Amino acid sequence: MATVEAATRTTTTSTTTNTPTDGGGGAPALRGLPEVSCPSELSTSEARHLTRVFFERLRSLEEGTREYQYVRNTLIEMNISLVRFAARPFRDRPGGPENEDILQVGIIGLIKAIDRYDPARDTQFTTLALPYITGEIKRHFRDTAWAVRVPRRLQELRTRLAKAAEELTAVLGHEPTPAELAAHLDLTEDEVRDGLVAANGYSAQSLDAPQESPAPGTQAPAPGRAPRTFADSVGDVDPALEAVENWHALAPLLADLDERCTRILQLRFGEEMTQAAIGAEIGLSQMHVSRLLARTLGALRRELLHG
Repeated sequence: MATVEAATRTTTTSTTTNTPTDGGGGAPALRGLPEVSCPSELSTSEARHLTRVFFERLRSLEEGTREYQYVRNTLIEMNISLVRFAARPFRDRPGGPENEDILQVGIIGLIKAIDRYDPARDTQFTTLALPYITGEIKRHFRDTAWAVRVPRRLQELRTRLAKAAEELTAVLGHEPTPAELAAHLDLTEDEVRDGLVAANGYSAQSLDAPQESPAPGTQAPAPGRAPRTFADSVGDVDPALEAVENWHALAPLLADLDERCTRILQLRFGEEMTQAAIGAEIGLSQMHVSRLLARTLGALRRELLHG
């Protein structure tokens, strides 16, 4: 959030710098402005009235001056309540309005609205500010809240599907099927399924979280025992897979061996016979069988590693 903090750093500027006083104290450019000791604690009606007054003065000041910065900072602090108001609908999402990041993101929208507002248009500041603030918060959720990044098209489709599902559930009395959602939104069933699958990437759950109910085909944990976690149901790597790969790599090398070496390998590793038993089977001494095994295995190993 480094960029957010940089953009909102002006909100922490002390309002005692160049603070005007009624009658003529403070900088000449600020004379006549009411003194606001705690801008963020103003009532709604006071903030609305003073916002208009400070905007009128902001138009007459040169951007970049200390006076301009004071008036702009005071406007930001006076309207922080708009950010909190705009963040309320997002309270059920991960990182809701109690999250400091969301407030900072909303303040960016507030700053943009202050920089673009023109009092000459004779419209309420809130009319411009709320869409800017809400837009920044929505953009933040779109860009950072997804556990798995998906294309924006699917992000928007997820929102449409959620609204359509709520509407159809109220009308139909049951959760709509993909076909019913597709007909309602004028989409294909494949598009609906893509959106439903993408929705799974919005949030993630820890593998150490306990399962709410036993997986199909499993028994519930005994009383007093910890419930199964999702990690308990995740499969592990099958060690036999490596053996399959090794066999496919070894098969053409075995096919090139002579009949005697092939027979020795079959008796030793297929039938698990001892070297002495193999020697008796094929008419060789145990020492001769040992040398043939070592030579054959060494050649196969070299071929596998360097072939």
